[in-house]
Amino acid sequence: MKKRIMVSYQAEYCVSHEPNFQEEEIWILFHGYGQLAEFFIRKFLPFDQNHRLFIAPEATNYSYLKDFSGRVGANWMTSHERELAIENNHRYLDQLVDGILSGFENAPKVHVFGFSQGVATATRWASRWEGRVNKFVLWAGGFAHDLQLNVSREKFLDTEFISVLGDQDEFVNSENLQKQEEMVKLLEKKVKRINFSGGHIIDSEVLKGLFEKI
Repeated sequence: MKKRIMVSYQAEYCVSHEPNFQEEEIWILFHGYGQLAEFFIRKFLPFDQNHRLFIAPEATNYSYLKDFSGRVGANWMTSHERELAIENNHRYLDQLVDGILSGFENAPKVHVFGFSQGVATATRWASRWEGRVNKFVLWAGGFAHDLQLNVSREKFLDTEFISVLGDQDEFVNSENLQKQEEMVKLLEKKVKRINFSGGHIIDSEVLKGLFEKI
């Protein structure tokens, strides 16, 4: 007989600087499959400022990236016990973000950045989170296919969405692009599109241009 037990566990996350709780905006960064937060957040450190805090939660499922030793990466979920992983992710992310926000006397704007697998996890979590997201960057990924549309449509009513895709991204094809277009229509959202010449990566110059316009 298969059963479940609720336990407390530790999870890691990284910040761009020690929060002073005077920041005007925070960014929640969702890394992609097989990445680690401590390396992922480095891409954003050039844009760290006194008024801007980056927070990178690390997924709690770990595995070797090749064979049985060497580099280790984290992922948000696999097909095995997928729904359980989603539930655990939501509890973890709620506690992390709400805990940080509780230190602010004046609530900052909350922005979300997702890369690859992190995009689906981020949209799924944000659609259920009690807070509001002001700006949402979907880089090399798209809306989770299992979003509760009525809830998500209301939740993202005032959220600005930006989609960034490389024209040589090996994980993007016409079929999943079409599915994403259908999701956008169902959510009744306008999405700003940014395309660049490159593959399944976070291009530093495109990222720089993104933050220069924010």
